Amino acid sequence: MKAIIIVIGAILIVVAAIYFFVPADALPSFFPGHETGLMRIRTKHGVLAGAIGIVLLALSWWMGRK
Repeated sequence: MKAIIIVIGAILIVVAAIYFFVPADALPSFFPGHETGLMRIRTKHGVLAGAIGIVLLALSWWMGRK
């Protein structure tokens, strides 16, 4: 269980970085927020993905303490 949470948390942090550095029209089409012709980044999507990733990594750290 702990390993799965770590992997998902790390993936979400990578996804957050993609949202912060790639414009919306260059996002992969399966990402929420992909919009053709839109040259701005999706900040809210990036913040949400990063926050959930950090929470999951913190949860895995807390699970390891028991």
